[in-house]
Amino acid sequence: MSGLGPERLSLNTATLREQWTLAQCIEGCARHGIGGISPWRDKLHEMGARTAARAIRDAGLQVSGLCRGGWFTESGAIDQGVVDDNRRAVDEAAAIGAECLVMVVGGLARGSKDLPRAWDLVEEGLARTLEHARGAGVKIAIEPLHPMYAADRACVNTTAHALDICDRLGGGIGVALDVYHVWWDPDLAAQIARAGSARIMAFHVCDWLVPTRDLLTDRGMMGDGVIDIPRLRGLVEAQGFDGLAEVEIFSDRDWWRRDPDEVLATIVDRGRTAC
Repeated sequence: MSGLGPERLSLNTATLREQWTLAQCIEGCARHGIGGISPWRDKLHEMGARTAARAIRDAGLQVSGLCRGGWFTESGAIDQGVVDDNRRAVDEAAAIGAECLVMVVGGLARGSKDLPRAWDLVEEGLARTLEHARGAGVKIAIEPLHPMYAADRACVNTTAHALDICDRLGGGIGVALDVYHVWWDPDLAAQIARAGSARIMAFHVCDWLVPTRDLLTDRGMMGDGVIDIPRLRGLVEAQGFDGLAEVEIFSDRDWWRRDPDEVLATIVDRGRTAC
């Protein structure tokens, strides 16, 4: 399988969160020929959604997603403030023309060991968000996270579980597949086939380092770890996914310390050679 040219890549702004503002990321993507961008909401708020939308459009970039909504579980009930924040996230995604709003759904409630209760809260929160998202024309993408995050970040940890929720909630919701979180799953190929093109809403790339020094902030650049990214890309493309491959790297010991233009140049090179 041939690699990806820069026009097939998108920069998730988490990759340069320590170095650049959203405005700088937009300009850098355009200068390096990268085809898209996926802002995090904190960067979007700093710039303003309308200003960002105009700058993204003027730069000729696609918006592969907005990160992130979710976090439904912390209080042990569906909090109105969380509902309202997710509705704002939907409106922000619509304002910038994002392909989807990515959901990190939340882990166990504070002090709880009741995992089934957390699952119920997630589904209820997603259902309430979908009511608004459908009206706004925004797709909701559940991001199943690696099981190491089940307690504190996301209690939906497999593509199968995410798709079960999608089955129950109906149209307008699918999955964002991040290779860092799903590469290990022996059922992944079958679940990608089950998802099909309509429910694969985002495809995120980075790499799993051996050893991994920090489970949150030591992701690798594509090609530096053990994930067979071309195989996984082949699986999603076989289902008809033709969106951008979104590069999302949390790396406080390496890539967050480097010159941003070096990071973008490396992304472009690894897109061709490791994706």
